[in-house]
Amino acid sequence: MEKQVYNPWTWQKERSYHQAVEVKNVTGTLYVSGQTAIDEYGISSTADMKTQLELAIRNLEKVITTAGYECKNIVRITIFTTSTETLVPHFQTFQNWVNTHGIEQALTVIEVASLFETLTVELEATVVK
Repeated sequence: MEKQVYNPWTWQKERSYHQAVEVKNVTGTLYVSGQTAIDEYGISSTADMKTQLELAIRNLEKVITTAGYECKNIVRITIFTTSTETLVPHFQTFQNWVNTHGIEQALTVIEVASLFETLTVELEATVVK
């Protein structure tokens, strides 16, 4: 698999993403459903945004590795949140995870009116190998 990132500007680097990611010679593509702060028993979290973000990241990582893929090969992430204002102070948690895995992805953050039950953040990803 070959990956090339494109950034006509430099400011997005501070936000841990790229404007576009091109992949070639892919042997597999994994489309991961939105991962949230739901525990292994299917119970939705009622915790704060930071705690829910951390659990959503762990759940995303678990799905990716269970499927035999690697987080470093994530090429697109969409973050859905019920409050960008509440998410932004905890964005460093997401950025640390991206940097730890050397992820180079396109990123979209979308504020929505609500998520399932008590959830406040959801991560959707596309991964290649």
